[in-house]
Amino acid sequence: MTACWRKPCSSVRVVVSNEPPYMTPPQTPARRRFLFQGASLLAAASLPAWARASSSSSAGGRQLDLLNTHTHERLDLVYAVGGDYLDPSLSRLNRFLRDHYTGQVGSMDPVLFDQLHQVRTLLGARMPYEVISGYRCPETNGRLRQTGGGGVAKKSLHMEGRAIDVRLPGVPLAELRDAALSLQAGGVGFYPESQFVHIDTGRIRRW
Repeated sequence: MTACWRKPCSSVRVVVSNEPPYMTPPQTPARRRFLFQGASLLAAASLPAWARASSSSSAGGRQLDLLNTHTHERLDLVYAVGGDYLDPSLSRLNRFLRDHYTGQVGSMDPVLFDQLHQVRTLLGARMPYEVISGYRCPETNGRLRQTGGGGVAKKSLHMEGRAIDVRLPGVPLAELRDAALSLQAGGVGFYPESQFVHIDTGRIRRW
């Protein structure tokens, strides 16, 4: 059986009743099932639209097709089914998106993969993402800050596995940026001179 990692639900508000204990209805099995189903519906409704769309595509799973522009490796795989991320696939993605300068493998945020999946779906793209940068170790980040000519943040989310720089062949860079912005799911940076769009799972912002 394939090991799975359950994606946690976020932004679920728990309402605590102020009624006295003697007014609380008895927790019969039927009532417990009703409350559980109601909480599940509330949690699903609280997710952003893009996250609900990604999680709903459970029949064939959620898939990514990536080409590393530095190592020339290509990876095409299903990484999640419904609300479950597939551990073997996440391990392969971590390895694929390693720091290509040092070979160090980081731990990528699976939510970032959902963003990539949803952007590609919105654009109807067929070609693989071309990956410019995935995980970046602190040593590499520091060196690039000194020699890279700018554009590298001191506390870059690349070091946390929460950012990726990509482009999509056949899709104008501005359209890729706009699709990522439409998710309202994190940061989006536009780098037309270097021909890539930065996408991350941090706070919602653009540059």
